[in-house]
Amino acid sequence: MQLTNFTDYALRTLIFLASLPKDELTNITEVTNLFGVSRNHMVKVINRLGQLGYVHTVRGKNGGIRLQQPPSTITVGAIIRDLEPLDLVDCSVEHCHITPACRLKEKLAKAKAAFLAELDGCTIDSLLTDNSELLILLTRS
Repeated sequence: MQLTNFTDYALRTLIFLASLPKDELTNITEVTNLFGVSRNHMVKVINRLGQLGYVHTVRGKNGGIRLQQPPSTITVGAIIRDLEPLDLVDCSVEHCHITPACRLKEKLAKAKAAFLAELDGCTIDSLLTDNSELLILLTRS
C-alpha cells in the first residue's frame, strides 16, 4: 500500500502544526517552503484539512493556520481513512468473475484492518514526543 502525496503532505503539515506552540499561527507559505511543495497543492491540502476539522484557518492580514484539535486526539489512522481511497482492489461481481469464490478479498480486508488498527494507536503528538531530532528539523529559521 502506498499513500498518496496528498495524504503524505497532510500528515507532514499536521506534524509541523503540532510542533508549534499552542494556538500559534503559521501560514501556507511557511509550510510550502518547509516541505518544498507547490503552493497550489498545499492550498488544497490545507483546505481539505480545514473541511475535516483538523486545521483552523484565520483569514485576514494577521491570519494563518493552526491545529483545531489537540494533537493527542488526532490519529494517523483517522487521517488516512479521511484522505485515502482504501479499496485495495475492485471485488465487485461486475469487475471480477471469481469474486463469489475468492478468498483474497477477505485477506486484503484483514490486512487493511490491521494496518489501520496500528495507525489508530499513533497520534500526531506521539510522533513528536521525545523526538528532538524532528523538532530541530521543523524549527523555523
